[in-house]
Amino acid sequence: MRRKLAGALAALLTAGTMTVVMPVTGTANAAVTEPYTWKNVRIDGGGFVPGIVFNRTERNLIYARTDIGGAYRWNEAGRRWVPLLDWVGQHNWGWNGVLSIATDAVDPNRVYAAVGMYTNSWDPNNGAIIRSADRGATWQVTPLPFKVGGNMPGRGQGERLAIDPNDNRVLYFGAEDGNGLWRSTDRGVTWAEVTSFPNAGNYAQDPADPNGYLNHNQGVTWVTFDEGTGTRGNRTQVIYVGVADKDNPVYRSTDGGTSWERLPGAPTGYLAHKGVLDTVNDQLYLATSDTGGPYDGGHGQVWKYGTATGTWTDISPVPVTSADQYFGYSGLTVDRQDPDTLIVGSQISWWPDAIFWRSTDAGATWSRIWDYAGYPNRVNKYTMDISSVPWLDFGENPTAPAQTPKLGWMNESIEIDPFDSDRMLYGTGATVYGTTQLTNWDTGTPFTITPFVEGLEETAVLDLVSPPTGAPLVSALGDIGGFHHANLDAVPAAMHLSPTLGSNTGLDFAELNPSVMVRVGNVNRTDYPNVNRIGISTDGGRTWYQGQEPAGVTNGGKVAISADAGSVVWAPDGTAVHHSTTRGSSWSPSAGIPAGAKVEADRVDPGTFYGWSAGRFYVSTDGGATFTASSATVPATGRVNLKAVAGAEGHVWITGDERLFRSTDAGATFTRVATVTSAVNVGFGKAAPGASYQAVYLVGTVDGVTGVFRSDNAGGAWVRINDDAHQYGNMGDALTGDPRVFGRVYLGTNGRGILYADRAPTTTPTATVTPTSSPTASASPTTGPTAGPTGSPTTGPTGSPAPAGCSAVYTVTGQWTGGFQGEVTVTNTGGTATTGWSVNWTFANGQTISQAWGGTATQSGAAVSVRNATWNGALAPGASATAGFLGSWTGTNAVPAALTCARA
Repeated sequence: MRRKLAGALAALLTAGTMTVVMPVTGTANAAVTEPYTWKNVRIDGGGFVPGIVFNRTERNLIYARTDIGGAYRWNEAGRRWVPLLDWVGQHNWGWNGVLSIATDAVDPNRVYAAVGMYTNSWDPNNGAIIRSADRGATWQVTPLPFKVGGNMPGRGQGERLAIDPNDNRVLYFGAEDGNGLWRSTDRGVTWAEVTSFPNAGNYAQDPADPNGYLNHNQGVTWVTFDEGTGTRGNRTQVIYVGVADKDNPVYRSTDGGTSWERLPGAPTGYLAHKGVLDTVNDQLYLATSDTGGPYDGGHGQVWKYGTATGTWTDISPVPVTSADQYFGYSGLTVDRQDPDTLIVGSQISWWPDAIFWRSTDAGATWSRIWDYAGYPNRVNKYTMDISSVPWLDFGENPTAPAQTPKLGWMNESIEIDPFDSDRMLYGTGATVYGTTQLTNWDTGTPFTITPFVEGLEETAVLDLVSPPTGAPLVSALGDIGGFHHANLDAVPAAMHLSPTLGSNTGLDFAELNPSVMVRVGNVNRTDYPNVNRIGISTDGGRTWYQGQEPAGVTNGGKVAISADAGSVVWAPDGTAVHHSTTRGSSWSPSAGIPAGAKVEADRVDPGTFYGWSAGRFYVSTDGGATFTASSATVPATGRVNLKAVAGAEGHVWITGDERLFRSTDAGATFTRVATVTSAVNVGFGKAAPGASYQAVYLVGTVDGVTGVFRSDNAGGAWVRINDDAHQYGNMGDALTGDPRVFGRVYLGTNGRGILYADRAPTTTPTATVTPTSSPTASASPTTGPTAGPTGSPTTGPTGSPAPAGCSAVYTVTGQWTGGFQGEVTVTNTGGTATTGWSVNWTFANGQTISQAWGGTATQSGAAVSVRNATWNGALAPGASATAGFLGSWTGTNAVPAALTCARA
């Protein structure tokens, strides 16, 4: 069906005007569906926000566009962003790249977006103009006869899509790669090229780039209407258009777009990132840079053009001739309540920080948002409050004049609310910041900048694990590393540190000793020569220490750790597959497996590892030292992922274009799962009630429908658990079920963050009774943090509820000479909520340690210490909180003999 549709479109699109309209909601369904509730695992932000657009006639109607994560609408009541493009699916995933967005000032219900992610072969589809008459709740689509690059160089320029403020039937779109200027006269239903427009742009960052990315022509970059030259219902006559051409940066039409001319006297030598028109004072403002950005730019200027006088004036806050000018300009905005007030930002100033300038006299003079008070000391006119998104400090402790958190970077969009001079929002490479105290800048009173980003989730998810104990989820992400998600609905305090890796590419935990984890990733060793690309955790991913790496590693690749934590197999980029029996302290090459293979550990047998490369399956039975190629048939193409099954020795599944395969004999043979026609990824979670085999989760195609599925009988039958409104673009490269909650799945996306989904409730939930005795301790792993435990875990004691209204129980999950590990659950058995507890640990030697709520229990020099057992937040009556802990002692082996708690 899709191939036939594509052929029909190809024939239709040979004409200059398009009339194809595609609704975004489908009607096809898999054989069986089950209702699920989908939510984001909260991270808040995480990626580049190149565009923020305020509606000019309706207060609080604001849109944001992202380069890979779709578009969002601001919800003022909830103080959060609402995603609008989750209906984009696997077949058109590039439409989650939004090159431009426009909100209609005549009819605020209407919104338009130009979508597409890459203009090269990376995106197999052409772009589209999508339109909505209900603020993005539903959309219709007009495909374009060319590609659109929402994640290409120059994407922060704009806006390229604009609506005539007098006649909202008329829209313009500035295209890339020589495709020129396009126009619609029927509210975006059909489009045709403006053949009279004389310049399609000629600037490319690197015309010789062999990868087909930096040689992209950035094209026609923005459109601005002079609304005073039209009347309601009739076309605006004067239109300004920016072009990526350093010699011819701005064009103008004075006859409603019929004819065009280069704007006389326009400055040359730079690209005009922004063109903002003040129709009150008849001034066109330009912010320019020597590159298209968003990552680079060394020089630029700010200009104003008197539209009535034809006079150009250089109003650059720092002249291009100054030795202090090492940046271009972008993010230009005008205060519509007071048009003499402007803000412009450094298009890129990585170090020491971004710089913003504010003028209240139309650019005659400027005030800088921070300045030096004797280098390297800084005086800021603002304060940063990132308490709602604390990881934005990136775990850094920089040397002055750099500060953390940064004011920003890649600040292509800075916008003053047209209804409120005190509110400003701006995008960065990781978040949306804003203030509601902007005019304090003019009085010398500090104003506070905070994240305005809740609901906007824009991470690229590279790996996910859900261990049977500890945090429900640990992530590996592009650009911002990843997190220990102790609470799925709360923003984590910090990203993975020590080592801090820009992108974590692989992650695993030891199935029988899940507090031990390993992660690998990418880092620029030129800038950070002492950072290795592997981290080890012994507390379930909460904290990490850096391992060593083999010679020749260039990037992270993939990693696996044995079920007992005794062996690690690492398949990095740049060198051979290696294995370690010292948790990354030393490495030896693995024999029999190609470099760059994907690797996985058996979840039961500590000696067994699996690998895949170029259509061959490999097995090791000696902890990764040697691998042997299997003769079994496995997928050779597509998004190949392999996963082993917890509790089922020798069970391994593998995905790819040639469907889904499973083995029950450690890869000696594989059987194709007949119900699946293609597969992206597979994961496993807690078995269904009464079932012995783990629930299987699939991103793939079943019964002709591509989606997310669950099987409760090892792939014999499937239920679809997402729907057409929740497709999340290029999803599925990270996928896992939850081993503790039946039906829960964690889904990674390329730009929409991490989703988790639970079965929709069908009956009124009942209260959960908290057990009054400790559960039986789990089976002990055979190795411990250094040499491996020698004894079996000891079952924790019964925790009797304290008379003050709480109970505490613990389970020891691992024990070795000199230490143990486990979990503690504290339950509020009183009638009121509380945030205060003390937990008292009593040991057989008579020692007692008291731990306050939120703190660590340690006692220097004592025979026994307990650490890393921390809780945060309030507990409602009947609610419980669980935390992992580590204990150690001197002398004879010991574990707690008793545990009580009391309300503070």
